[in-house]
Amino acid sequence: MAVQSVFILNFLGDVIIEKHYRGLINRAQLCEMFWDIVSKAEKPTEVLPVVSVSKYYLIHIQTNGLFFLAASLKETPPLLVVEFLHRLSDTFKGYFGGISEETLKENFVTVYQLLDEMMDNGFPFTTEPNILSEMIAPPNLLTQLG
Repeated sequence: MAVQSVFILNFLGDVIIEKHYRGLINRAQLCEMFWDIVSKAEKPTEVLPVVSVSKYYLIHIQTNGLFFLAASLKETPPLLVVEFLHRLSDTFKGYFGGISEETLKENFVTVYQLLDEMMDNGFPFTTEPNILSEMIAPPNLLTQLG
């Protein structure tokens, strides 16, 4: 499995967070293709979790009005990517006490640190919350003021 990039989009299709692991992807084009698929669906929940567009496989989950989107050039085990995206979402919830567009923006430094530690060169790496909390301190009042 090799994930090229991970994006987090809000319910309007705006990219909040993007992380590239293996080269750069034209974010605008890729996310627009994905959002066209979401827009054509009657409900966002009806969009299939794995979608093939041009040369990419787009795998996504939805949580709290956010889309966690992973892009891959090659066929990858979709359940492995879905599990990683769920683990990413759960980690953010654990770190920030909930997950929303605002929460991600307020804690973007921690979000990118977690993205760096949880995946290495497109492969899931450290995904255990206990280990991550030892490596990256969860935000608290003192770290937010500093």
